[in-house]
Amino acid sequence: MLSYRQNYIDGAWVDSVGGTPHAVINPATEQPCSDIVLGTAADVDDAVTAARAAFATFSQTSVEERVALLEAILAEYKARAGDLAQAIATEMGCPISVAKTAQVGTGIGHLMAAIQALKDFEFSQEVGRSLVVHEPIGVVALITPWNWPMNQIVAKVAPALAAGNTMILKPSEEAPSCAAIFAEILDKAGVPKGVFNLVQGDGPGVGSAMSAHPGIDMVSFTGSTRAGIMVAKSAADTVKRVHQELGGKSPSVVLEGADLTKAVPGTLMSVLVNSGQSCIAPTRLLVHTSQHDEAVAIAAQMMKATQTGDPMAEGRHIGPLVNKAQYEKVQGLIRKGMEEGATLEVGGPGRPDGVEAGWFVKPTLFSNVRNDMTIAREEIFGPVVTIIPYEDEEDAVRIANDTDYGLSAVVFGDAEGVKRVAPRLRAGMVYVNGGAPDPSVPFGGYKQSGNGREYGKFGLAEFMEVKSMVGALA
Repeated sequence: MLSYRQNYIDGAWVDSVGGTPHAVINPATEQPCSDIVLGTAADVDDAVTAARAAFATFSQTSVEERVALLEAILAEYKARAGDLAQAIATEMGCPISVAKTAQVGTGIGHLMAAIQALKDFEFSQEVGRSLVVHEPIGVVALITPWNWPMNQIVAKVAPALAAGNTMILKPSEEAPSCAAIFAEILDKAGVPKGVFNLVQGDGPGVGSAMSAHPGIDMVSFTGSTRAGIMVAKSAADTVKRVHQELGGKSPSVVLEGADLTKAVPGTLMSVLVNSGQSCIAPTRLLVHTSQHDEAVAIAAQMMKATQTGDPMAEGRHIGPLVNKAQYEKVQGLIRKGMEEGATLEVGGPGRPDGVEAGWFVKPTLFSNVRNDMTIAREEIFGPVVTIIPYEDEEDAVRIANDTDYGLSAVVFGDAEGVKRVAPRLRAGMVYVNGGAPDPSVPFGGYKQSGNGREYGKFGLAEFMEVKSMVGALA
């Protein structure tokens, strides 16, 4: 069993000041698989003190020094890839085949993108007779979720380091071991003491203390919209910068006449890859009324063929949801869909046949869904897909935008149709005929999906202040 009972503060592993033990539960077995100690506000104080002291020197390092540091981190990260994958599969239930590739691979992508962005970034520019410069913002708090743990950790740590900041990371207590392994990676790569600090804990304890701390200049948060609102409120009293990537309810708009044999599997795979536990999962599949039944038939066949299984076994199956609370939420939403009149095509309430333990959910498909139904409004975060028919292109755009969220969208169709529809979708990212996130292009959303952007040069800029030196070139 993995055990990481200490925090990493000021370049050393230290005991928590007043923390409480916390057992991490394997979602496939419902048994403890690792343990940590939930930290306290006192631990945050110590981490802030270390980070502020380190900022004085680290903020003055050269681009070349920070590039070399990130390259050293990348090498150590690759060396520990197997350990990271094992921790992710065990603690959050992602199948090991996906953990080894997509989950761990995203961290490699973000480190490479940050290195390139740092090499290319224009830290100063002349505007008339003045000089405009980008400088590190200071001490940043990084709060990350459990669903794609290394993706979100590295997408914040890499640009924060590249910009010359110091930081404190609080990963999710549901999947904390990969963050501890990442701290070991940074330590071995030679990150100076105090530059990176890890405080394990939960939201009400460590997360709130970080958000409100006067010694922290910025908080970057990824998680639910509900929690993001709480973070913003906690940060308001100290007027710190708040950067957030929150919930989503992404549409996949299949334009009339599009090839359903590509659009439907492409949409479903994006939902199923992490058991639906992805903020950009296109769980609302919008198809023209004339193609609704054909889309249902293709989707039903694929959902029926999707197996659930042991996350530690190699294969193309999907794993469980992360915990009991998430399982019960998804079960409630499935029942709500049935009660509100959606047609249940595949799946439904309960565990898959023959499964007695673990938070496994049947891959579930609803058809004839209206966009005012609960399953079309709320972020489900499970392997549940809703097929919503539309009348014409205007109707499709209206339905796609009729959501409180605006993180991402997908459009399938010919070039002309995509050119008409994609610009009208109120989302931070539009994936054309499928595809996956690119670590070099901006990632973030409109509306209640957050503010600010991550990835590449756009994420790098988020972690910096802009200073005008007026008349400096006179």
